[in-house]
Amino acid sequence: MPDIFERSLAAHRETRGKIEIRSRMRLESPDDLSLAYTPGVARPCEVIAETPGAAWDLTWKGRTVAVVSDGSAVLGLGDLGPLASLPVMEGKAALFREFAGIDAVPIVLDATDPDEIINAVRAIAPTFGGINLEDISAPRCFRIEEELQDLGIPVLHDDQHGTAIVLLAALMNAARVVDIPLANLSVVINGAGAAGRAIARLLVCANTDDRCIPVGRVRICDSKGVLWPGRPGNDETKEELARATNPDGEQGDLRSALRGAHAFIGVSRGGLLHAADIRTMQPDSIVLAMANPTPEIMPDEARAGGAKIVGTGRSDFPNQVNNVLAFPGLFRGALEARATRFVDAMKFAAVDAIVAAVEEPTPGRILPAAFDRSVAVAVAQRVAEAARAASVCVEGCEALDATR
Repeated sequence: MPDIFERSLAAHRETRGKIEIRSRMRLESPDDLSLAYTPGVARPCEVIAETPGAAWDLTWKGRTVAVVSDGSAVLGLGDLGPLASLPVMEGKAALFREFAGIDAVPIVLDATDPDEIINAVRAIAPTFGGINLEDISAPRCFRIEEELQDLGIPVLHDDQHGTAIVLLAALMNAARVVDIPLANLSVVINGAGAAGRAIARLLVCANTDDRCIPVGRVRICDSKGVLWPGRPGNDETKEELARATNPDGEQGDLRSALRGAHAFIGVSRGGLLHAADIRTMQPDSIVLAMANPTPEIMPDEARAGGAKIVGTGRSDFPNQVNNVLAFPGLFRGALEARATRFVDAMKFAAVDAIVAAVEEPTPGRILPAAFDRSVAVAVAQRVAEAARAASVCVEGCEALDATR
């Protein structure tokens, strides 16, 4: 692992960042300049002033996403601030272009107050067709995302929903391998932050439509143990999670919750579990330990404890639970439909596309490879269809080629 860090540092120094902006119009003559800039550009400006929706066809708005962060929850590194988060936001932008064929602009904000972030995003929103919130700490990220849902363009905090979508796809295919219906699964989630909350809400169908198939039993833990209603120290978010996942008020620590469980989902910190802990779970258990760069338990140790299926967030192990399987297609589909917001049906459409990308799942392959470029296309198609069916696209729109 140390070698990859130094190689990455050298690669970033060599390229001086990962993205660039290029002109899509030819600029080789005075006539070219008159079309791209003055005087010709006046006419597109007039058309957009008269018909704002024309901006989707006359500018980059319809194929561009803002990747916005305050740097308060960078990867597994914590609060590094906006400037130090820029390499991650550039990387996210590069993945949007590589996998979905759409452009993304990294924007890091020197702000920590939620109202300041909300106002900043509102101010820049006219430039973009979508907003990808990234690496903003919980619980502030929940309010920021919620209050931006009226922008008229889709806004998504990917650390929550992208992670939950790929995780649910992984769990559904894993359940097929171990031949246990979702409705019979007992699942323990460790980590009650942004990702843990979104995963739990999807698994128990909290505030979702009828498309959701709830997992039989879900318990979510934080550093103090199992969340239960009325637990001292619960904030509003944890109290909501406790009531959704543990209405009977069962108590205990992570290890007690694991006893007899079919699946463990880790979105917390590395090195928490050992083979002995996995042995207390059901035979042929499912372990999705996604802490980075060190999983909650290393794959070899999880398998030594009896786990049949093991996934992590790392690319050097099988079954990588990687958001790149979700967010490029999610936003491309939203842009193609000119969606005004994301709804649950669009998220479940993405889950279905990822699940279907693995025709015959096996213990070593419950998800498509991160570099399977067909996944983003399939996700985009299903998400766009779901947006139109849910009537959350701009009135009169049919389709937009976001890669045009």
